[in-house]
Amino acid sequence: MARSIVRNLVTGGAGFLGSHLVDYLMQSGDEVICLDNYFTGTKKNIYKWINHPRFELIRHDVTEPIRLEADRIWHLACPASPVHYQFNPIKTAKTSFLGTYNMLGLARRLNARILLASTSEVYGDPEVHPQSEEYRGSVNPIGIRSCYDEGKRIAETLCFDYQRMHNTQIRVMRIFNTYGPRMLPNDGRVVSNFIVQALQGKSLTLYGDGSQTRSFCYVDDLIEGMVRFMNSDFTGPINIGNPDEFTILKLAELVRCAINPSLTIEMKKLPADDPLRRQPVINLAKQKLNWEPCISLETGLIKTIDYFKNVL
Repeated sequence: MARSIVRNLVTGGAGFLGSHLVDYLMQSGDEVICLDNYFTGTKKNIYKWINHPRFELIRHDVTEPIRLEADRIWHLACPASPVHYQFNPIKTAKTSFLGTYNMLGLARRLNARILLASTSEVYGDPEVHPQSEEYRGSVNPIGIRSCYDEGKRIAETLCFDYQRMHNTQIRVMRIFNTYGPRMLPNDGRVVSNFIVQALQGKSLTLYGDGSQTRSFCYVDDLIEGMVRFMNSDFTGPINIGNPDEFTILKLAELVRCAINPSLTIEMKKLPADDPLRRQPVINLAKQKLNWEPCISLETGLIKTIDYFKNVL
């Protein structure tokens, strides 16, 4: 018996993660409504699906309500890199609060399942390492990053209150650093920064002494985790990320070796509230979703570098 077609609403569907999710859902034969206001998303990312009978594209800002029909809502709309979310911090906070409020209202009305793309930033500059879902975080509520971290924290709060009050089917996913094709060259995230600088023959800019750590998950691994989570019976919150921890200096060296070993590395002052360590505990994801990432940083970087070579 053929499975019934699911109608998916993807907010932020023209963005980096959103467009990879749209590809996955379209390739699996479902219907997709892509919602984006093109603040960080671009039509180019989903161009191949325009005019496809199962695909619909709507230019819309999630801070405004919208009435649509959908079985599943994947709520990814929100700028996720410091350069973009600090550009208009009030708008960022509104996107997390009002955008999530509007999507939860829609999910409640439609009796649809909703997945919130939350973030490891809810852990702030962590005093516990590595970070498991039980850790409540250490966030500066008045810092320059708080529009994003506190925005996502209130988005999680709203999800659980909708679940408690209205029995809304929620899935709350905490995403750790993700990289891959379709990142923006001016993204301000460390992987794209290093690759773009190296391809342009510039010095690699390192903030701080390079000893701060991150865990980098390749986008295909992340989307697989996201889909498994949406299809599961688990509410979350759940960490989805790569538990391999790398110093930023090590990342710079990997990028430099892959592109041009003769480039220099330039040290600059670390920005305020920049977390010193970040590494997910993914035991829940292994247990509940049978998921763990399988693409190594070295392999993922090669694919990402090839993408940026074409873009630049």
